[in-house]
Amino acid sequence: MLRPRPRRSPSHERPAVATVDGIAIPDSRLCREITELVRDGESELLFNHSSRVFYFGALTGKRRELHVDHELLYAGAMFHDLGLMPGHSSRNDRFEVDGANAARAFLSARGIAPADIELVWTAVALHTTPGIPVHMHPVVALLSAGVRLDVVGIGYDELPDAHREAVVAAYPRTPQFAEEIIQAFYDGMKHKPETAYGTINADVLAEKDPHYQRGNYCSAIRASRWET
Repeated sequence: MLRPRPRRSPSHERPAVATVDGIAIPDSRLCREITELVRDGESELLFNHSSRVFYFGALTGKRRELHVDHELLYAGAMFHDLGLMPGHSSRNDRFEVDGANAARAFLSARGIAPADIELVWTAVALHTTPGIPVHMHPVVALLSAGVRLDVVGIGYDELPDAHREAVVAAYPRTPQFAEEIIQAFYDGMKHKPETAYGTINADVLAEKDPHYQRGNYCSAIRASRWET
């Protein structure tokens, strides 16, 4: 990928970066700027979750012997939930698309190659879509794998206990993580429930809002303008 020119490290001390089985957040200007943006723009819950997603995705890729650009994977991991935050949430798009658009704007402003930008965009936009990312480019597949492992536990046994524990020690899960991440999803979508149609996000809205009514594809077909 096209990498920005290096610059002098900021004067304030950056947090230590964990190395787990040889995997660490790349020490590049691009990744430092991503970290600063997301740390300032997300809740601690989502920042730590996104950081774990990078590690879990990268570690899964190593065990599966997949070659992946860790800068691009880190970009996707850190932007994947940014669309849940008010400062990055649109009125009409899915939160995944909002995060993907934020990543595209950020990377475009830094001269990243268009093909790499679109790869990150796709990874972020599809990270909640079951069954598709696994068949795509490793950046897309491993971002989805990292999300599924951290949120749902899919692939939990694929990584050694020591690796999972090291990642969680560096970027802790809260004692009530399951309920808190569900609430974070809901808070980021409740103002535009129509965007959950046909997605797993509808489960979150149905769980949290007793008045939420799911869209139904069969009903949409039967109610179309076609006479037959």
